[in-house]
Order: sequence, then C-alpha cells, then structure tokens
Amino acid sequence: MECLESFNPANGEVVGEVPLTPVEDIPAIVDRARSAQPAWADLGLEGRGELLKQTLPIFAERVEQHAALITAEMGKPTKESIGEAKSLGWGLDRELDEIVGALSPEFVEDKRARSTIYHDPLGVVGAITPWNFPMSMPSWMLIPSLAAGNTVVFKPSEETPLCGQAYADVLNEVLPEDVLIVVHGADDQGKAIVKSDVDMIAFTGSREAGKHIMREASSSLKRLVLELGGKDPMIVLDDADIEKAAKFAAVNSFRNCGQVCVSTERIFVMEEIADEFEKALSGIAAAMTVGDGAEGADVGPMVNARQRDHVLAQLDAAVAAGATVAAGGTGHHDNFVTPTVLVGVTDDMDIAASETFGPVACVTRVKSADEAVERANHTRFGLGAVVFGGDERRTEAVARKLTAGMIGVNRPITGATGTPWVGARESGFGFHKSKDGHRQFTQTRVVTRPV
Repeated sequence: MECLESFNPANGEVVGEVPLTPVEDIPAIVDRARSAQPAWADLGLEGRGELLKQTLPIFAERVEQHAALITAEMGKPTKESIGEAKSLGWGLDRELDEIVGALSPEFVEDKRARSTIYHDPLGVVGAITPWNFPMSMPSWMLIPSLAAGNTVVFKPSEETPLCGQAYADVLNEVLPEDVLIVVHGADDQGKAIVKSDVDMIAFTGSREAGKHIMREASSSLKRLVLELGGKDPMIVLDDADIEKAAKFAAVNSFRNCGQVCVSTERIFVMEEIADEFEKALSGIAAAMTVGDGAEGADVGPMVNARQRDHVLAQLDAAVAAGATVAAGGTGHHDNFVTPTVLVGVTDDMDIAASETFGPVACVTRVKSADEAVERANHTRFGLGAVVFGGDERRTEAVARKLTAGMIGVNRPITGATGTPWVGARESGFGFHKSKDGHRQFTQTRVVTRPV
C-alpha cells in the first residue's frame, strides 16, 4: 500500500506515515458514509450531542500527546501547540449545547397557520482542512457537521496527516462505524471529494483553491462553507497606546510563524507616531528567538520549503522596490525565517497585496485616518482587521468603515462567545461558529398545518 510520509519542518526527519487513499476508492467511501447517515440522524439532536460529549475526557488526557504531535508535524512552538490541543476539549460541551439550541425546531403561528421550522441534516459533508491549525480547524468543521446529523468524509492536509488522523481517532472512539471516514492525500484526493456525491463541502485554505471548489460544486449546487485567505490590516491612530499597539502587532504578525489566516499583514500608522511605533515593534521583533518549536523558541519553522521561498521572495522584491528592513531580514536558514519588520511599504509592492503567510510585519505611514481606511480597504480580501486608538468613539467609528468580517478595537478580532467567524469579500463564503454558523451545516425545512 502506498503511504503518505509526514516530515518535521524543523529538522526534516520523518514523523510518521499514513496510508494514501486511492482516488478511485473515494466514491465508495462516500457511499459508506451515506449508508451510515440515516441511523446517525435517528439518534436525534440531543442524543448526538451527548455522544460527542464523551470525547471530552479523551481530549483532556491527550493534551500533551496532541501538542507534541502538532509541534513535530507543523513546527508550532510547544506553548502554542498546548493551547491548540487544550482548545479541542475546552468549551466543547458548551458548543454542543449551543448547537442543540440553534438546531432545535422553532414554531411560528399566525391566524391562518402554524409552522414548524426544522434544521435537518444535509447528508454527507466533505471536510477539507488546512495544516496551520491541524487539530482545531477539523474541530470547527466536524463537530457542527456531526452534531447536525451529517456523516463526514474528512481529508486533513497532506502536510499534517498525523494530526488530522489523531483528531479523528478520538471522535471515532465514540462514533458509530462510517459516521466519520478519513481520506488521506493531496490535491487529487481533495478534488475527488469535491466531485463526489457529497452534499456539502467545508473547506479552509487558499482563495484560489476555494474558487476552484466553488466552480466544481456549481454543477450540482453543493452547499459550501469556505474560509479563504486574508491580508488583514491594522490601523494605529495618533492617540493610540503605542506600546500596546506594537505588542499586538508583533504577536499577531509573528505567532505560528505568521501562518495564520488572520495574521496582521499590513500596518497603517499615523505619521505623528510612526517613529516611536516602528522602534517599539522592531525592538520586540529583534528580541524573539527562532528555532525548533519543541525547544522553547518563540518562532518555529515555516511548514515547508515552498512556503519559506514564497515569503523570502516577497521580502526580497519589497526591498528591491524601496522598502527598508527595520528588524530581522537576515539569518534565514533551512525552513526558518527571521521575524522581519519592513517599513516604507507601498501599495504597488506584492507584499502589500498578496497573502504572505509568514513572519513579516509591513508598516506604511499615513497622513490621516481617512487615508488609513482607504488603503486598508484596498484589497480583495476581508477577513479581519484591527484599529488601535485612544478615543473610543473615534476608534470605533474608524473600525466601522473597514470592509472586513471581524474587526477588533484595541484588541484581537475574536468576538464574544456565540459570535460568528466570518469573512467579507473574497475571504470567505458562509461562516463558522454562532447560531447561524451552526445552521450552515443543515437544510432548513418548514412544515405548515392549519391552526
């Protein structure tokens, strides 16, 4: 049997391998999932929720094991991997209760009729997940899909197949047979799932891949949830807390080696405070350690050489076009890229327009808040954005002008519990989390009878 090997990006060593799923087997795999779906749906909303809650102690006892695997397979520093591994169980019971509430029947009545609104399973969901959060992103797709009564054909990234398999293994300890089936492979397997007889595709990845999926899914009008790329802006107003803003910019530009869909990739700073902000940001970047995530480094490796080369090519092109390196810029080796602060970045540079997905903070000086908003919105993306400022009303007014799905004011973009994870423009189609997000994985039906 042909196998898919997984490599540690920090040292190139083989972490392990999984059986490669033959493309020709995927239609039969989807058929197996479809055959298992009616019995799974018959368990009922509460029954499925209670069954999935049985994974809580399993996730809790495997935190260290899962964290070590995340670090070994994709390079994330241990402290970040532990956070991701813990998140698999943290709040899962609350989320399942939230799903039950969101999908429970609703009743609407007038003088003529009484209607019941049901949120029924779609059938079989094809879930295709990325490598940068190799366990939490599967959770975002699989938990609402399964709780809604769908069965799932799940393909983790070919860069992190062991993490995806380990996550699915926990669920499959409590799930009936064929309710969740794992497919391993790369583009060919992903395309085969999209072309198959699944009823929905849930995907997180590049904008280009998302557009391909949308085109392919159009032939049968499959339901879609697509979380795609980002080029998130940060605006720093002239009355902002500079130390706080610089710290956020560093953390959000460099965590997970910048390999986060909502990384801060463009920073627009008012001229009056630009010198001080750039100095503060550069100092934080220069103090960060780079190395193997398992050895306590602040910043680990890029996931592979292809991603490293893309980041370094963007950096070199920006410097050649007139940008200045304020911190970092040297010492790159193997899959390691030194956290770099670029100043003097202009809109015509590729690094200001195309997704970088690497540890680079790009700073552009602006003369006014209006200019900052105009340049921040000059993109096809629209996932997240942040604004830092002193006057609350002014800062929030600036935030409301930004074209993004999620906007943070003097804080990260993550919303209160129960809010959606949603993108605008070409950063997404559909969304995750929240009452309405959970309903993305269902078919709404209205049954009406006389009063």
